[in-house]
Amino acid sequence: MKTKLKNSTTPRLFIAATRQNDGKTTTSLGLMAAIQEAYPRVGFIKPIGQRFVDIHRQKIDEDTVLMDRVYGLNCPLDEMSPIAVESDFTRRYLRASNYEALVSRIQNAFDRVAWEKDLVICEGTGHAGVGAVFDLSNARVAKLVGAKVVIVTRGGIGRPIDEIALNQALFEKEDVEIVGVILNKVMPDKVEQITEFARKGLHRRGLDLLGVIPHVRLLSSPTMDLIRDELHATPLNGLEAIHNIVDDVVVGAMSAAHASKFFRAGTLLITPGDREDLIHAVASGKVGRHPVKLSGIILTDDLRPNAEMREQIRNLPYPVLFTREGSYEVTSRVHDLIVKTRPDDTAKISLIRDLIRSHVDVRKILKSIT
Repeated sequence: MKTKLKNSTTPRLFIAATRQNDGKTTTSLGLMAAIQEAYPRVGFIKPIGQRFVDIHRQKIDEDTVLMDRVYGLNCPLDEMSPIAVESDFTRRYLRASNYEALVSRIQNAFDRVAWEKDLVICEGTGHAGVGAVFDLSNARVAKLVGAKVVIVTRGGIGRPIDEIALNQALFEKEDVEIVGVILNKVMPDKVEQITEFARKGLHRRGLDLLGVIPHVRLLSSPTMDLIRDELHATPLNGLEAIHNIVDDVVVGAMSAAHASKFFRAGTLLITPGDREDLIHAVASGKVGRHPVKLSGIILTDDLRPNAEMREQIRNLPYPVLFTREGSYEVTSRVHDLIVKTRPDDTAKISLIRDLIRSHVDVRKILKSIT
């Protein structure tokens, strides 16, 4: 396929994955900081986005917003996020293909993003085949922008390498070079073993292991702010601690005395809004011998606490949210929540930078594309 790119000289790297939520954005976020140490002017583009927000009447991929907010990329958001796959996007395409227009949009956006940049990071969407239904799989898009690829996959040996083999076939079909593989979310006590055998397995497929990133629970734990947005919940007190991390969830379906042993830092309490005994207990700061330390509370079932309880809630040092949904539905939604790093998650972003810098061979990546 002949490219129409005007810019064929700026080095570019396409971050792909074997499936969704393997760590493409985490890798892109960390690589941006590491690469800027050698090449200060780094651009970013996510050619095709599936999760987006409306900004100035434009649909912008949320990962693009994250990268721009964190790094101040000084480029129009619609150029860094040229195509947003809305709910009816595929049906409209299959009715009347507009392939050439989409290709032109992607390549023109890349040229704009790459203007006066030392290097460009391109982030994919899901595995290599995602987007094939409208003729723009990740493998095809990497070809269209002339990028070499790093594949990110979850830690392990057998399953990740099997999945990499499938993705490798698609990239090779498009004549796209794979720089290497990063294993993500590897349990810390298995890093050494998995590194040894994954390297051997990848070598048999002609691929290099570029890094093994240990699993850190903080990165897969939601914040109260993310939960608030996902539930469209109403805050009942201040938002000073809205970025508290949630490590555990407790449903208030027991007495305050029995629930108190779960009232510790990192815990989210989910309970109907009329459980005055629980609200009073946590507001007191101590239940028996157990001090109360929570990340936050969600009051459910469209049951608002009385005036006295609302006054106590306003003085709590952690967020209290209110929703009309039932406790079971809320608990299920929090459990199934896809945790994405957000611009205000400063602790997570700092950790991501350190993890990439410490566990990924950035120099080897740069050598392969510059």
